[in-house]
Amino acid sequence: MAAQGIADALQAYTGLSPAAAATILALMLATYLLVSSLFVAPGAPSPAPPKPPQQQPQEKEQQQQEEEEAEQPVPFVFPEPVEVGEITLDQLRAYDGKDPAKQILIAIRGQVYDVSRGRLFYGPQGPYSLFAGRDATRALALMSFDPIDLTGDLEGLTPDDLEVLQDWEEKFKERYPRVGHLASEHATESNKDDAQPDHEERDA
Repeated sequence: MAAQGIADALQAYTGLSPAAAATILALMLATYLLVSSLFVAPGAPSPAPPKPPQQQPQEKEQQQQEEEEAEQPVPFVFPEPVEVGEITLDQLRAYDGKDPAKQILIAIRGQVYDVSRGRLFYGPQGPYSLFAGRDATRALALMSFDPIDLTGDLEGLTPDDLEVLQDWEEKFKERYPRVGHLASEHATESNKDDAQPDHEERDA
C-alpha cells in the first residue's frame, strides 16, 4: 500500500508513469557519475628514484688522482753507488745483477764501474748481461759475446780493437761512476818482491 501511494504521488507530481520516472532517474545518476569521473585528478606519478649525492669537485679530483696512482707501477729503485775499493775477480762475480739489493759492476782495464742505472742492458735478461760481474775488457774490444773473452788480457789485439776498447771506456766514464779497481796480481807479486829483501836482510 505504501509503495502504491508513492507511485501515485510520483505520477501526480511529475505526470510520468513510475517506470518512466525510474528510467529518468537512472539516466540522471549515470550522467552524474560520468561527469564526476571527468573531474577526478589522475593518479599521482610514482616518485623518481633518489639521485646519488653529487661529489664536490675537490673530492672527485682527489678520488681520480688516487685511482691513477694505484694504476701506476712502482718504479724500480736502483741501489746507490757504493765504493768497493780494491776487488778481486771472484768478488766481482757477486755483482752480476741477479741480487736486486746489490750493484751491477763491470771492469774495464782494471777499473770497476757501477752500471746499475743501465740494468735494462746489463741486468738479467739484458743484451749485455754476460758482461755483468766480469772483466769485460777483451770482450768489448772484440765486440765478442764468447765467455772465453771475458778477461783483461790485451794480448793479440789490433790497433783497431784497442780503439774500440777506448771508445767503450770513454762511454763508461761518461755514463757510470767508477767505484773501485781490480786487484792486480802483478802488484801483489811486486809487493812480495819488495818484502823479500827485508826478510833476507833480517836473516843476514
